[in-house]
Amino acid sequence: EVKLVESGGGSVQAGGSLRLSCTASGFTFDDSDMGWYRQAPRDECEMVSIISPDGTTEYTDSVKGRFTISQDKVKNTVYLQMNSLKPEDTNVYYCTASILAGPKCGTWGQGTEVSVSS
Repeated sequence: EVKLVESGGGSVQAGGSLRLSCTASGFTFDDSDMGWYRQAPRDECEMVSIISPDGTTEYTDSVKGRFTISQDKVKNTVYLQMNSLKPEDTNVYYCTASILAGPKCGTWGQGTEVSVSS
């Protein structure tokens, strides 16, 4: 069974840090790019960061220098270290896999909520 289980969200003040985790089952990371997307209510689903099987990373401009994506292929887990958080980072964050079809936000995992207060 294919599953993506996100965790690590929470409420922090601006400037704080959080580390999101996503454990995948039903496929291996060698077969898929892994990533994080985010979506606020009434907003579009936005790519935050992607990591390929060879470790190549990509970030949306607004998080460059603040967020770091990484993966542990043994644990089949992808992480998103978020530092210097800003109120505009407040969103529900979803783990994604390129091997899985469908919309990136809300299809395969329940998401984890991040709230940043000023």
